[in-house]
Amino acid sequence: MTPIGNLRHRPARRLTQLYAGLVLYGVSMALMINSGLGLNPWDVFHQGLSELTGLSFGTVTIAVGALVLLLWIPLRQRPGLGTVSNVLVIGLVVDAALALLPTGGSLGVRGAMLVAGIVANGAATGLYLGARLGPGPRDGLMTGYVARRPGRSIRLVRTAIEVTVLALGWLLGGTVGVGTVAYALAIGPLTQLFLPPFTVAGPRGPAPGPVTPLPTL
Repeated sequence: MTPIGNLRHRPARRLTQLYAGLVLYGVSMALMINSGLGLNPWDVFHQGLSELTGLSFGTVTIAVGALVLLLWIPLRQRPGLGTVSNVLVIGLVVDAALALLPTGGSLGVRGAMLVAGIVANGAATGLYLGARLGPGPRDGLMTGYVARRPGRSIRLVRTAIEVTVLALGWLLGGTVGVGTVAYALAIGPLTQLFLPPFTVAGPRGPAPGPVTPLPTL
């Protein structure tokens, strides 16, 4: 078994996979943003805050990730290298990708960007979680809360968190649309598809993969 955050086993493979996944995650977010057809709940919130504050989308993503990470302290969660990297890398990449990727276009082009973004997001999730170097701050918030209150349903807690950030983001002007629904329906199956082949095996056989994120709403 390879403990989360332990780099003694296959460090080159796991670090490469971690950062490839985080870069791809940032690109996938930019594709969905530029499609203009709807975002996942947290990105609706990030976009709403970006509109409110005038800060770039990536800057807001980093700031929110850092604040969520602070909530790990009372939950006694320990971040891994992947957790900290998640906060920093994705925000930097999404801003760079937004500056490079085209915007607008026909509905067909925008639909293709949306589909590409959702599929890439699923692959990216499998890559960085499969490296077993720590979950993202938002997933860790959910699992840490449930660990402290074992009677609570993971699905219920995640749904409550994401419905809350979705509603707040929509009120702030974030984009809610067909892409939001498509992401909710597709991300669970896509993560389930990509996570097993990307999960790095431990020195004595396959390591148990991290908890597969539930479909977002």
